[in-house]
Amino acid sequence: MSQVHATAVIGPGVTLGERVVIGPYAVLLGPLVVGDDVWIGPGAHLGGPPEIATSRHNVPWEGDLDHHEVRIGDRTRIRDGVVIHHGSVRATMVGADCLLFNNAYLAHDVQLGDEVTLSAGVTVGGHATIRSGANLGLNVSIHQRRVVGALAMVGMATPVTRDVPPYTKVYGVPPRVHGLNSFGLARAGHGSEVVEALRTAGDIAYDLEQDDFFGSDIENRLSVAIHRDAACIPTRTQVALAEGFVGRDDIDGAQLRWRAISRSCGRT
Repeated sequence: MSQVHATAVIGPGVTLGERVVIGPYAVLLGPLVVGDDVWIGPGAHLGGPPEIATSRHNVPWEGDLDHHEVRIGDRTRIRDGVVIHHGSVRATMVGADCLLFNNAYLAHDVQLGDEVTLSAGVTVGGHATIRSGANLGLNVSIHQRRVVGALAMVGMATPVTRDVPPYTKVYGVPPRVHGLNSFGLARAGHGSEVVEALRTAGDIAYDLEQDDFFGSDIENRLSVAIHRDAACIPTRTQVALAEGFVGRDDIDGAQLRWRAISRSCGRT
């Protein structure tokens, strides 16, 4: 049974899972789907029209439902004052087991994977993607349409204007890559052999302003290294590493990718 405070506003078009907790003065506006065992703190605001000048500003609390839904995964915790807006071209998604701390903001069409942590004051611009296991420090700002790779760690107050490669630590102004997020990899259950395989991808202490660090180049660097050392990396870890590039929304693609790598390394 869910616990909804008497002062919370639950608008039309909102679907709540089992055992959801909703605090005082929280506002939930449809279309919105909240998974099981989700905790929503005081003053959180889930739903509402996208902040786009040309977007229609409907009145969802009166049943005037428009735009794409917000979806919140199971066991996610959403703290005080968090704001999440409806999508303009796709659902705004928050995965399972995420932690969104106070006053974090997710704009329209944002996609969060599973087990993502957004520290207090994080701002994520429209259409951005934060992949599974990423951790964003206090007051990080993510530019529209940027991608933060799986298990990346972004340090506090970093303005992210370029894509962040998976498994790396990024911080500073201007932002720079400061090696692998070895602590995050270990906490996610990946052994030392995985960290070493990633290290062999080449120098990763690049300035984020260098174009050749981004896109297919960094993916190729990591793929070549893991390709070479694939025999020592368990299949479960291979799939998890591939998720850093494709995200859990394309896990079948991740598995196909690693089957191909395994075959080329002589594995069955």
